[in-house]
Amino acid sequence: MVAGYIGQTATKVDELVKTALDGVLFIDEAYALSPGESGSDFGSEAIDVLLKRMEDHRDRLVVIVAGYTDEMSSFIDSNPGLKSRFNRYFYFSDYTPEELTAIFNKLCTKSHFVLTPEAQTQLETLLERLYLNRDRTFGNARLVRNLFEKTIERQANRLAVLSSLPDEVLTTLLPADIPTQP
Repeated sequence: MVAGYIGQTATKVDELVKTALDGVLFIDEAYALSPGESGSDFGSEAIDVLLKRMEDHRDRLVVIVAGYTDEMSSFIDSNPGLKSRFNRYFYFSDYTPEELTAIFNKLCTKSHFVLTPEAQTQLETLLERLYLNRDRTFGNARLVRNLFEKTIERQANRLAVLSSLPDEVLTTLLPADIPTQP
């Protein structure tokens, strides 16, 4: 939404709003638009133009902003017009360890990998520990995706020394492949 020069941002926001008319404009990590300590006018310009277009097209446009709870509260408080236009809030709970495990297993299935029962148990233990120790930056599905990618990397490093690689070996994930940290 933000361009390289003051003045270009307005054009960029206008274009985005036009593409979203009669639909939804979704802005993830919207808090990045609020100037905060950086003092950047680019985000402020985007917010000002967005607020005007929301009012001009209030019957044809839905705008959804999303992000971490604390940062979004600061974003809404950064401009008086935001609070009156964004007055419905939805809070989503973090995925449970079981849901995180299901996401990991779905990534495995999609990529044709199979966890041994021991690797499955190690994964479940890791995700339970990560969930119990989560903080406000807990990444949910992103955490699982990163964990999956590290698991595949560890498996590749383990297999690199083998000369014979039948399909079963290439697609099986062992406990040694599961990292202890994401």
